[in-house]
Amino acid sequence: MKIPQVLLIEVKHAPGSLAKVLAKVGEAGLTVEGLNTLHRTQDKTTWELTVELDDQDQVDLCTRVNALSNASVIGISDRVFDLHDGGKIRTLSRIGFEDLQVLKDVYTPGVARVCLAIQQQPELARRYTNLSRTVGIVTNGTAILGLGDIGPVAGLPVMEGKAALFSTFGGISGVPVLIDSNDASKIIETVVAIAPSFGAIQLEDIAAPECFEIEQKLIERLPDTPVLHDDQHGTAVVVLAGLLSAARITGIDLSACTVGQIGLGAAGLGIVRLLQSYGISRVLGSDLARDSQERLTAIGGVAVDLEELMAEADVVIATTGVRGLIKPEMIRSGQIIFALSNPDPEIEPHVALKNGARFAADGKNINNVLAFPGLFRGALDASATCFTDAMLLAAAEAISLAAPAGQLIPSPLDHAAHKQVSQAVAAAVDGPSVDGAGAIQGVGMALDNLEEKLIERLQTDQEFHFKAVARRKRLLASWVAHKLGKSTLELEAYRKEVFKSDLQEVGDDDVIRKVAADLAGLGVGEEDVRQKMEDLLLHAAHQIGAEG
Repeated sequence: MKIPQVLLIEVKHAPGSLAKVLAKVGEAGLTVEGLNTLHRTQDKTTWELTVELDDQDQVDLCTRVNALSNASVIGISDRVFDLHDGGKIRTLSRIGFEDLQVLKDVYTPGVARVCLAIQQQPELARRYTNLSRTVGIVTNGTAILGLGDIGPVAGLPVMEGKAALFSTFGGISGVPVLIDSNDASKIIETVVAIAPSFGAIQLEDIAAPECFEIEQKLIERLPDTPVLHDDQHGTAVVVLAGLLSAARITGIDLSACTVGQIGLGAAGLGIVRLLQSYGISRVLGSDLARDSQERLTAIGGVAVDLEELMAEADVVIATTGVRGLIKPEMIRSGQIIFALSNPDPEIEPHVALKNGARFAADGKNINNVLAFPGLFRGALDASATCFTDAMLLAAAEAISLAAPAGQLIPSPLDHAAHKQVSQAVAAAVDGPSVDGAGAIQGVGMALDNLEEKLIERLQTDQEFHFKAVARRKRLLASWVAHKLGKSTLELEAYRKEVFKSDLQEVGDDDVIRKVAADLAGLGVGEEDVRQKMEDLLLHAAHQIGAEG
């Protein structure tokens, strides 16, 4: 297996010296993933060279570089371990303890009043605790990245990474939960027992087939808590987003394509299911495991062998973990190829393109980091009790729409894209899309009511009201478009059709009549639309207020 390795290379400080080193990387059949200056003296420069290597590659590259008269490999950087030193996450207080009165209010005796209020009205926990911003990240370590069953503790760095990403891109506290068991029933019972600690549950890196049973049983046992297996559904969301972008770039009709899914584990079956929900009717699947084939057939896919799949599929997605599984001669002219296994894809994108693929990408391009922070933030903001296909499809379309021109998906570091995903997901939740904190009233306590404050601000702050109305336009258009099953390409067009532009105001009555007419076949009337617009205005106001 190839993993990123950071080599420290000392190079003579002279024209052409670094170029000779990089030429040796190319001669070894490797690609530079990163290059940074570490330090420089009068006559030498030390570089950090990041390359994906296996053990033999490393020996070969070091031999080639050390044979140069102007350079030598002097070591391996500990940059990755330095970043992990002490762990990647910690719990911080939102409140400063500058005086004793704050201590008494936040802890004893003041906290007792909040405890009693929550005892009388449990939904108050969403407002007066961090429950609605906390996700349990549950793993048993049986399917950690491409490393396999390495155990929960060895998988903790991955869970801490997920928690750090939740915090950075979703404003969510992610808590790693390690369960040292391969018994599905024990995992289910453990998660059910600790579920009151969290606003939602993310299942992570749990091997198939147990992951399917665990997710399904937890959804049944926790009817008020959103549960999502990220390896299935988060991956599927970003894959669909990439396909929507590829369809936009190439001009193909994605719903009319035959899609082939190679590898029917957790990710593969999750992808198949979401593509079917999007509207792709013909999905082929290939896997050596008989039970995986049966699961595919049970959800309406067609099990075939690899050769038949490659011969028939217009779009090929591979999640097998098998390097080089797709041979160059298997590629048909015009195919879209997503070879997603990390760190080594089933076929390198440049090889697929050279052999006739119309579009090709690997797992480095299709990153589920773009999905899970927004999925969970949107679900928690809208007080969702479960994840639905509508929410997953909304996330996929939001990611695709946020992609720069000519690219499949935006950068995973694009904060605006993550925000757009969370907003789209919240808008796709059935019922009022108002954050729980804005819908809960205090009992027996002189507490501020957030909803009343937002309404007052909307009435008195013209700039705030304008921003909230503009955002509501996008949220409402997204909600309607998803109910009508409109595609990514149609979503923006629909918004402009209803609202003309963000700067041109359209009377609410005009919008209500237009939307109600469009949704009449779904049993949605003008009063339903009017209520939804009120809910979305408050939701937009809350988001803008939270952004400061």
